[in-house]
Amino acid sequence: MIEVVNPATEEVVGTVPAGTPRDVDNAVTRASAAFQEWSATPVEERAKLVRRIADELEARAEELATTMTTEMGTPITFARKVQVPNPVGIARGVADALDDGYFAGEEIGNSLVVREPVGVVGAITPWNFPLQQMVAKVVPALAAGSVVVLKPSELAPFTADLLAEVLRAAGVPDGAFSLVHGTGPVVGEALAAHPLVDMVSFTGSTRAGRRVAALAADTVKRVALELGGKSANVVLDDADLARAVKIGVANAFMNNGQACSAWTRLLVPADRHDEALAIAAAAVAKYEPGDPAQATTRLGPAVSAAQRDRVVGYIRRGVEEGATLAQGGPDAPTARGFHVTPTVFGGVTPDMAIAQEEIFGPVLSVMPYADEDDAVRIANSTVYGLGGAVFSADTERALRVAKRLRTGQVDINGAAFNTSAPFGGYRQSGNGREFGRFGLDEFTEVKSIQR
Repeated sequence: MIEVVNPATEEVVGTVPAGTPRDVDNAVTRASAAFQEWSATPVEERAKLVRRIADELEARAEELATTMTTEMGTPITFARKVQVPNPVGIARGVADALDDGYFAGEEIGNSLVVREPVGVVGAITPWNFPLQQMVAKVVPALAAGSVVVLKPSELAPFTADLLAEVLRAAGVPDGAFSLVHGTGPVVGEALAAHPLVDMVSFTGSTRAGRRVAALAADTVKRVALELGGKSANVVLDDADLARAVKIGVANAFMNNGQACSAWTRLLVPADRHDEALAIAAAAVAKYEPGDPAQATTRLGPAVSAAQRDRVVGYIRRGVEEGATLAQGGPDAPTARGFHVTPTVFGGVTPDMAIAQEEIFGPVLSVMPYADEDDAVRIANSTVYGLGGAVFSADTERALRVAKRLRTGQVDINGAAFNTSAPFGGYRQSGNGREFGRFGLDEFTEVKSIQR
């Protein structure tokens, strides 16, 4: 059995089975047997089922939110406002895409081009947005007529159990969905390598994504990867600096700083660096670590002791590299829980580790740039390309800069997150896209029929 620890109390709150390769094989075999019947289900029926899933998620919103807060430390208010509503929106966006004639086919010359389900999907999901990432894989795969074996993170497994209950209540048939708990090196690797799995959809670290891709290569199965990020918030010289910095801090520290698309690099004009740093430090000072179960808490703990130690190690490294420590530091803010002191560095240069490597914690790097071209160069100077932002009083200028950023998503002037727009990255942030019609694309094959 695998023990699950509440990161705010350091207490064991339950256990889940430690799955084995045999468990994976049994689940994949059931899925393969169920595929023919499920893939033949009319699209209209699948769309109705997806809407029932969304309704069931919404009906159990509070239970899902409190479960995520308990097992991975996301602040309860964030869980209620984001961690549950986003998956509901994702599911409904998938249903809308089905209703819009996604499977109608397209005439190209004398060919009818149709989409068909990819087959058996192995879904491997992370702990930081557990419900969102499960829904972003399981729901479009089922909607496409594919079948799914899910391996959730062992750090946040109870949310997966609740999702399994939701799927059963919505009417997903036996075999079309299976859940196997366990660790990545055992269950995840068995799933990625299994010869009956047609596709693996993985969200997690870039290092683990490379391993998944290598294992999948032996059977030439499709692989979709949503990996790490080091996103830049580019504040142009005509922007409202105070507003841009405040929104940027909120994004960087959302979900306790544990978000792959967080804007962890704040790029500002060199002559306004000190001003921006002071604004950021003042904003971060309000993110006092606390009990994530309390509605007033804005910053909860890291998910585990290992993750806390990793983040603290980066804070120490930033100091060693010569960055200016404007707020926070490596000292533990509380006696209990895996908390990290929210930290802001100034004078960060592109060659520093804290500017290049994903920290995955409440750490913000403020970086000066010389002009617009320099800002774009710095923004594109990492191996990642997942998220980003541009702030400017001139929206057309902001759009021009956004198009120059080598990244999968860019928000202009704090625009709202869209659960039907494609989500995914460039370069070592992965490949493939999730959400809406683009999410369905990942779980289908394209066939040309000449006539």
